[in-house]
Amino acid sequence: MRVEQVDWVEIPAGRLLRGTPAEEVDEVARRYAGTGVPVEWYRKEAPRTELYIPAFRIARTQVTVGQWTRFAQATGRPVPQASADHPVIGVTWKDAAEYCRWLGRQLGGLGVRLPTEDEWERAARGDDDREFPWGDKYRTGLANLVDLGVGTTTPVGSFPEGASPYGVLDMAGNADEWTATLYAPYRGAPAEVPSSEDWAFDPHISRGGAFRHDRDLARCARRHGAYERDLAAIGMGFRVAAPSG
Repeated sequence: MRVEQVDWVEIPAGRLLRGTPAEEVDEVARRYAGTGVPVEWYRKEAPRTELYIPAFRIARTQVTVGQWTRFAQATGRPVPQASADHPVIGVTWKDAAEYCRWLGRQLGGLGVRLPTEDEWERAARGDDDREFPWGDKYRTGLANLVDLGVGTTTPVGSFPEGASPYGVLDMAGNADEWTATLYAPYRGAPAEVPSSEDWAFDPHISRGGAFRHDRDLARCARRHGAYERDLAAIGMGFRVAAPSG
C-alpha cells in the first residue's frame, strides 16, 4: 500500500519563550474581551519561561483525509467522507497516536509521534515572542478561523501568508491539533490555575484552534483542549513530528 511521504520541516535546536508573562495576562484578556473568553483561561499560559528545545522535525501541514484514509483502510477504521486534501477531524488522541506509530512503520521505523506542547509552540513562534505564527498583529485571511466565515475545513496549506517562521502551515485555525502533552499547570503558574481540567473530554493539550474558533486560539501561547465529546464538530485533528533527521 502506498504511503505518502511527509513534507517535513526541520526545526533547529534553540530557545522558546514559552507562554505569557503573568503580569500581562489581564491585558491579554482585555484585548480579546470580545471573544467572551474569561481571564482564567489565559492564566494557564503563565508564567513566561525561556526553554531550550532540542532539534526535531514536524509536518508542514496537518494530516489530511487522504493520508488518514490509507491508515483507516489498513486498520479497519471508518473512512471519512470528506475531500482528500482537507485535514482529517474528529480524531481521538488515541487514534492519532496509533496513526503515528503506523506511519512510522511505513517509513522504515522512523519515530513518528505527536509533537509535545513545547515543540508545537517552538514551531509556531520560533525564538521570539510573537503573538501569532506570522507576527504580532492579527489579520483576517491568514488562517481559517470563525471570522473567515467558511464554517468548515479548507485544504491544508491554503494560507501560506500565515506560515510560522519556519514555514509550518495552518498552525492557527483549520483543525485544532493534539499534542503529546497531558494538561498540567506550568511550573510557577498563578495559584488559581487548576491542577487538572476534569471537565475536558481528554486530558491532553491541543493547540492552534479550528475553523469554528475565534482569533484568541490563533495565539502561539494559547493552551486548549477537547472540551466537547463531538470531536468532528470542534474540529479536532493533528500533525505529526519526528526526531531531527
